[in-house]
Amino acid sequence: MKMWNYALLVFLGGCSYGVVSTFVKLGYSEGFRLSEVTGSQYLFGSIMLWSIAIFVPKVRLKCKQWLTLTISGIPMGLTGIFYNQALSYINASFAIILLLQFTWISMILQYIFTKKAPDRKSLMSTVIILLGSVLASGFLESDIIFSFAGISWGMLAALSFAFFIFISGRTNIRVHPIYKSAIMTTGVSLLIFISMPPVFLINGALTNGLFMYGLLTGLFGSLVPPILFNIGMPKVGGNLGTILSASELPMAVIMSTIVLHETVTFFQWIGVVIILGGIAYPNVQGHKATYSIKKSE
Repeated sequence: MKMWNYALLVFLGGCSYGVVSTFVKLGYSEGFRLSEVTGSQYLFGSIMLWSIAIFVPKVRLKCKQWLTLTISGIPMGLTGIFYNQALSYINASFAIILLLQFTWISMILQYIFTKKAPDRKSLMSTVIILLGSVLASGFLESDIIFSFAGISWGMLAALSFAFFIFISGRTNIRVHPIYKSAIMTTGVSLLIFISMPPVFLINGALTNGLFMYGLLTGLFGSLVPPILFNIGMPKVGGNLGTILSASELPMAVIMSTIVLHETVTFFQWIGVVIILGGIAYPNVQGHKATYSIKKSE
């Protein structure tokens, strides 16, 4: 498979993440609650992942390793809860912008726990992302109504996602990525079911339409992205992969505009482009530097 094929897989993985918020909003419009939409998403995601995991190579894990993988998925579960909660207050296009604030929050966590200060390019990237967020949020538009609760839940989602990335990078357990994803998603499901009992399994919500939304959010949020990223990321590398996976932002905005009929102004689109530029900036610079070194060799 050629490099552009792997790049396309990563790009499509980001797009897959981007459509989830639209299905969550549609689920809310049908009268389903947070516990039903979120619980069904991770339940179906777990089922689909395990259905594929039985065909991949496995290693015998110790109880401690099982527990470590299960617990390491908790921040991912909290991200789902917080993000879906935010979607009940604010537009899908605004929610995804808040979630992407994990980029600079991750730098802060890195500094707090490792004492590793961000470099100049990372700081510049943060400034660009924050500037783009101001425009993309519609803050400068006088007719935009903001929800403090929605913004709070959205930022909590960004914080928990930053923790998920930080913890995932330090979980050195050699296991097939799909098998690992299945275990972690199962842990997420248990967390959600403990905090929000899965009453939807017995109250008839599944047969009244929730089944479709659970299947779609589980497919595009828990199954497709991990598989595409696990295939493409090792080939394209983390720098280019970060840029390509940012496709979730424009996809979420496009879906919310076309399907949910949310209004996105010209300045908000400019903000989206600036955010993508901020994400790409340090990675493009690093990619150029690496290319120059290889060329000189």
